[in-house]
Amino acid sequence: MVRIGDLRRWNADGLDEAIDELKQRQDRLVQLDDELADSGRPREWHGEAADSAAAEHAKLGERLRELVLEISTVRTTTIATADEVRAISTELAELDALARAQHFSIADDGSVDDLGTPPGIPEDEVRSVNEDRYRRVRPDLTERVRLLVARADDADGELAKVLGDADEDLMDTRGAKTLADAAALGDARGIGETIEPPPPGDPAHNAEWWKSLPAETRSALAAAPPPWLGNMDGIPASVRHTANVNRIDDERATLQAEAGRLRSAANERHPGPGGDLVRSRYQRELDQVEAKLTSLDNVEKVLEQGNRQLLTLDTSGERTKAAVGIGDVDTAEHVTVFTPGMDSNVEGGSLGDYDRSMDLLAQDAQAQSDQYGDGGEVAAVTWLGYEAPQLSETLDPSDSVASSAPAKRGAEDLADFYRGINESRADDPNLVAMGHSYGSTTTGYALQEEGTGVDAALTMGSPGVGTPNPDKINVPDGQLYNLESKWDAVADLGRFGGDPSWKPGIDDLSTGDAVAPDGQRLKESSWHGTGGPTGYLTRGNTSQYNASVIAAGIPDRAVDRWG
Repeated sequence: MVRIGDLRRWNADGLDEAIDELKQRQDRLVQLDDELADSGRPREWHGEAADSAAAEHAKLGERLRELVLEISTVRTTTIATADEVRAISTELAELDALARAQHFSIADDGSVDDLGTPPGIPEDEVRSVNEDRYRRVRPDLTERVRLLVARADDADGELAKVLGDADEDLMDTRGAKTLADAAALGDARGIGETIEPPPPGDPAHNAEWWKSLPAETRSALAAAPPPWLGNMDGIPASVRHTANVNRIDDERATLQAEAGRLRSAANERHPGPGGDLVRSRYQRELDQVEAKLTSLDNVEKVLEQGNRQLLTLDTSGERTKAAVGIGDVDTAEHVTVFTPGMDSNVEGGSLGDYDRSMDLLAQDAQAQSDQYGDGGEVAAVTWLGYEAPQLSETLDPSDSVASSAPAKRGAEDLADFYRGINESRADDPNLVAMGHSYGSTTTGYALQEEGTGVDAALTMGSPGVGTPNPDKINVPDGQLYNLESKWDAVADLGRFGGDPSWKPGIDDLSTGDAVAPDGQRLKESSWHGTGGPTGYLTRGNTSQYNASVIAAGIPDRAVDRWG
């Protein structure tokens, strides 16, 4: 931690000299781009020696790009640090002047020392002046010193982190093809390392903060966003995706280190009558961490499909939470957010199963939009941003599928996720909320909040939407739909506000054998737990068709349950 005495010795001019030197070195290296390209293997050179030389040339090129990235990042960060050093020095001088005026002094350790009553104070005013100095002035100076030291600590820590990453070769060139690309990426990363996150706020405040940034700052953050941007509702999906993808390796390294620590602890001897309990506790924690490592692998497998956006990545709870979009959530005219229910999780493969279902749904909705709708692009999100109840984890009643608590907890984040999509865009998409089973209950609670911006909602196999009164679901009139397959026992429970299929104000759509308006023959939807991750989303059946036209914004083409 820096001290006031350190701040008095800080010299921004020395940083300016370093900035100039780094710029010269960066420019000299970038000028090697053409030479590097020309020094590759001649076309006519073949054989083992040629392959070996080409491999070494590729290594040299990558190392040069790493050097340019490191120099550029350090330089950009140092520029910001120099500006901060000047601002801190100016503020410290002002504090010193204010302290002297009130006959205090600020010591090198940050303490505010009293130099006695200021000279020239009339005797009858000494007591009141000193009371004001002790009650108001001294505490104010002490607090301002504390804030200044904290600000200096932040600046010092940011530069130290960048220097450490450069020294340990921890900076990823992320596919930069040229030395100039690496320099630009370094400039962006330097800005991202030094910019301060906004105060905690709702999606509207996050979006307002983002849009208030200068265009060049937004561009830099989009290229190399800091990790904290990844889960901020109200930030563009493309920026969140880049931030979250870039975090995966760091998250994995942190979890692997924790797994190593827990594995060692679990394997140690723990003598005494409680030894077995201690080992079992470490083993449970290890299992949880290893499940999170598996979840990161599953997220990467989904992203490998292409055309995906990682909009949420959170390993801080008992289980990993994630949300993956298909298509471009920033620009699509139609965006569907699907929330799965009981036993869904990232580590067990549910994310991949639902992603495949949502991919087919998005394809079919796009076909419907192109042929019968407005032709707008369709995007679909699998939202596992909450810890859904697991049948294998029923010891805690508050986490049980029989309890509304997990749904209510998830609903708060889901509502903000909806709001964030609308707030992050210049135009509002046709935003559709879908939920299956317990996920429909979470969806229902989320839609009881104001201002989510959801334009239509569809529940599938729902045990209830958290209220017996559909009027409390905040979607436009006539835009609340339900799907219930024959013999779906979960849907018939109606535990969380009653069975939606029998409520006025909810349009009950068909799940049986049917013929679509275009003549397509549709099959009866299988019941709650068969036919893939959910029978409601099996391609070619009536419920999946109905979901696709709702997603495309053409509900008039849906097949109604009652004809």
